[in-house]
Amino acid sequence: MTLHADIELSRVSGFTLRLPLTVETGEVVALLGPNGAGKTTALRAVAGLLRLTGGRIAVDGTTWDAPPDHFTPPAKRTCGVVFQDYLLFEHMSALDNVAFGPRARGADRRTADRRARELLAEVGLADRADASPRALSGGQAQRVALARALATTPDVLLLDEPLAALDAGTRASVRSRLRHHLNAYGGRTLLVTHDPLDAMVLADRLIIVEDGGIVQEGSPGDVAARPRTDYVARLVGLNLLRGDADGDRIRLDGGGELISAEPTTGPVHIVFPPSAVALHREHPQGSPRNVWPVTVAGLEQHAAVIRVHAEGRPSVVVDVTAVAVAELDLVPGARLWASLKATELTISAR
Repeated sequence: MTLHADIELSRVSGFTLRLPLTVETGEVVALLGPNGAGKTTALRAVAGLLRLTGGRIAVDGTTWDAPPDHFTPPAKRTCGVVFQDYLLFEHMSALDNVAFGPRARGADRRTADRRARELLAEVGLADRADASPRALSGGQAQRVALARALATTPDVLLLDEPLAALDAGTRASVRSRLRHHLNAYGGRTLLVTHDPLDAMVLADRLIIVEDGGIVQEGSPGDVAARPRTDYVARLVGLNLLRGDADGDRIRLDGGGELISAEPTTGPVHIVFPPSAVALHREHPQGSPRNVWPVTVAGLEQHAAVIRVHAEGRPSVVVDVTAVAVAELDLVPGARLWASLKATELTISAR
């Protein structure tokens, strides 16, 4: 049960997108790349808003686009789309926005409204069913747009910068809610985003697109630890870990434990920048609540700093200065202590 796409799309400007991708059932795949790389073009091609000039798009063996002879129009593709600005119908209530898809596909009003109320309840907005889009907060509008996209039980869910319109204070909580809803959806999700934290938390697999082609692909952890281009290195300059939280203690999936400043419970993502980790020759004294032994696995120049790959429980990447490399005698095989303040961790439910 797979979305399979070999996207070839050429524009008059001379830009050509060549993007092979697959999304399995239950998987969230994120497309990341600089402006003009082709990621939104790929999403629009899957949605049927752009026709391929070559290649093929198919879901579970059913062809959606295979030029020159076959093209399924957007209305007949079993996919839901959440756009960056949500595009809710301003003259309709939240309930009517969500019920629009089922009604457009032949459901009677009672059936469509029942489906819409179920979905609004699932996204925590049962009490906002009669609200107009203007009366909704950004986070609420995002959840209504998601419910509307899911109302027709799509085979494929397409998300185009779904958190970009939110302010920083709202983004973290909505991101966590969205991850929960994507897990419950269980279909094939293709996400376009420019935000590395959104991609790290929401996606199971990253596809990095530059100049119309794939430059790197892999799990968030693999891509973050081994960037292959300058853009990828800047983009995913983060450590990503997964674990199970019990209060302020998080048992990590790969072994080891971290202490968080914000108690929580259940499966979580832990994100922090390489600059948040400090390396020491001796066991450090003072305030860091997270201290563990590591072994230097490698070093590489990364912009103005040296990126150290430190293996341990957990394994992390650490950014240090050239002076620190000399002072700590950082060479492959060196044994050190890593420290990380609990306040540096960004914790999100998964």
